[in-house]
Amino acid sequence: MSIRVTHTHGEDIAVTAANGTEILRYVYRPDPNPFESRKPYAHPVRTLSGRTVTGYRPNDHRWHKGLQMTASHLSGQNFWGGNCYVHGQGYLPLPERVGSMRHDGFPEFTVEDDRLAFTEELTWVENGGEEWAREVRGLTVHSVDEEAGAWALDWSIRLTNVRSEPLAFGSPTTAGREMAGYTGLQWRGPRDFTGGTVFAPDTDADAGKLMGTQGPWLAFTTEHDDVDGHSTLVFAHAPENLDQTSAIHESHWFVRSEPFPTVAFSWAFFEEFELPPGGSFAFRYRLVVADGAWDRDRVGTHLEGLPW
Repeated sequence: MSIRVTHTHGEDIAVTAANGTEILRYVYRPDPNPFESRKPYAHPVRTLSGRTVTGYRPNDHRWHKGLQMTASHLSGQNFWGGNCYVHGQGYLPLPERVGSMRHDGFPEFTVEDDRLAFTEELTWVENGGEEWAREVRGLTVHSVDEEAGAWALDWSIRLTNVRSEPLAFGSPTTAGREMAGYTGLQWRGPRDFTGGTVFAPDTDADAGKLMGTQGPWLAFTTEHDDVDGHSTLVFAHAPENLDQTSAIHESHWFVRSEPFPTVAFSWAFFEEFELPPGGSFAFRYRLVVADGAWDRDRVGTHLEGLPW
């Protein structure tokens, strides 16, 4: 299935399927509110039939914006946005700790009939203006399959420490809050995903029991408000993410169905890790966006047909 790509320079990149549905908008213009951590994000993300599967600035967390790369605890700074967790005091508004991710350019940008692939360069800047890290980010839209009612988005990160001292990556859990290890690539769902069904391979565990676990993929399905229909999102790791010999640190799922729907590929759920000066790490992720309520077998079969 072919796609059309529209790049509004300095603003965003929109991808439209052949049926006229805009399935992805990647926004890289600076956010107006620094407290929400200025950084690029993907919203709206839609199924091929037009169901929106991302939330944007919900009233409970204004800094949750679709699908975005984050770091909730990074050497005393917050690249997630919003309040900071401080052990013994809870969540506090500490705007002086909120950093940003600056868009620097697109060195590679390729559009084919059914595929978009681009590379973005970004700089992670702490609140005082010091540049802490350089990121090379890759996004690829592919496998737009009208018959399956699904398409895929690959998102990669390669981050390099440009400080003269280590960068320490953590989460609220490493700071003392139990089972709140959110950080890394994060999805926030719209309200009709609240109470949706979450499942993973080889287990009957629900969202509550999957929190803090490990696995190659996790799926989230819901029945929409307003329209008759379901949608399914599949969050998948590239094989090397779970390889202890190649990944800088082990990954765990941060997932909630209630009180609000969210999933994060947490790279520092239970323990901190450090990135030395000049050091780099990399991860690759995949999001499958599908119409319908898929089950475990259908998810597994579809992922097998999408080699890395």
